[in-house]
Amino acid sequence: MRIGVVFPQTEIGPDVGAVRAYGQRVEELGFRHVMAYDHVLGADPDVHEGWEGPYDVDTAFHEPMVLFGYLAALTSLEMVSAIIIAPQRQTALLAKQAAEVDLLTGGRLRLGVGLGWNRVEYEALGQDFTTRGRRIEEQVALMRRLWTERSLSFDGEFDRVTGAGLAPLPAQRPIPIWFGAQSAPAYRRAGRLADGWFPQMEPGPGLEEAKAAVERAAAEAGRDPAAIGMDGRLRWTPDQDALAETAGRWRAHGATHVSVNTMNAGLRTVDEHLAALESAAAALL
Repeated sequence: MRIGVVFPQTEIGPDVGAVRAYGQRVEELGFRHVMAYDHVLGADPDVHEGWEGPYDVDTAFHEPMVLFGYLAALTSLEMVSAIIIAPQRQTALLAKQAAEVDLLTGGRLRLGVGLGWNRVEYEALGQDFTTRGRRIEEQVALMRRLWTERSLSFDGEFDRVTGAGLAPLPAQRPIPIWFGAQSAPAYRRAGRLADGWFPQMEPGPGLEEAKAAVERAAAEAGRDPAAIGMDGRLRWTPDQDALAETAGRWRAHGATHVSVNTMNAGLRTVDEHLAALESAAAALL
C-alpha cells in the first residue's frame, strides 16, 4: 500500500516558498505521492443566499495542473488530482494539460476526475451542470484516445475532433484515470471505466458495500475487479497508534494507496502541517 499526502489546499496560503517547502519535505519524509483537490471558483455567500457548500469565494485553491508542473521540477513525487472536475472543462484542453504534467513528471500522474457539486462554478465556466454524468463518460473515452493516438476523429454528444491529435504525447499511454465516487451511479461508473477510485468514507461496512458495488460493475463490464485501485483518505491525528490502526484497516479493505490529510486539523502554518506529517511518517512508513 503506497502512502502519500493530501496537499493542504485551503490552508497552505499563497506563499510560493511554503508550497516549495511542503513538496520537498514531503518527499524527504518518504511519502510517495501528493494529492490535490480542485476548485476554479468559489461562490459568494452574500450573493447566493442560503449557500451551504463547504467552500466559498474566500477559500483558496491552487490550480492543480499548474501546481503539479511546479512540483515536478522540485520533487519526484507522484501527482494525483482528487478530483479534477472534468465536465466543467474542455476535454481536449484537459487531456493536453494532463499529458504535459505526465511528461514533465516522467509518467507520475494519476488523473482523478469527478462530477463536482458546484452549479455556480459550472455556470461561470460555461458548462451544463445537468449533463455532467453523461459527459464525463464521453470525456474518459476521448481522453484515452487522445493520449494514445497520433491523429483521431471523434464525434460524440458533447465533443467533436476531426483529424487532430496531441503532441507531445504523455509518458503513460494512457494516463491512469481514477474516479471520485460517493453514490450508487458513481460506483457503477468507476467499476465500468476507472483504473482506480477514491472512496469518500472511512473503512467499515459502508466501504465494503461501496467496494462491492464497484467490483460488481467491473465484473459485469468484463473487467478484472482486482485491477482497480483504491486510494483511501487517512485523516491525521496526533495519536500515532490510532493513525497506524486506521491505515491497517484500509489495507485490510484492499486499499492500494492511502493519503494522509492534515486539513481541518487546526494546523495554522506550513510548518505545523509538516510537523504533523513527520509524526505520521514515523507511524506509517
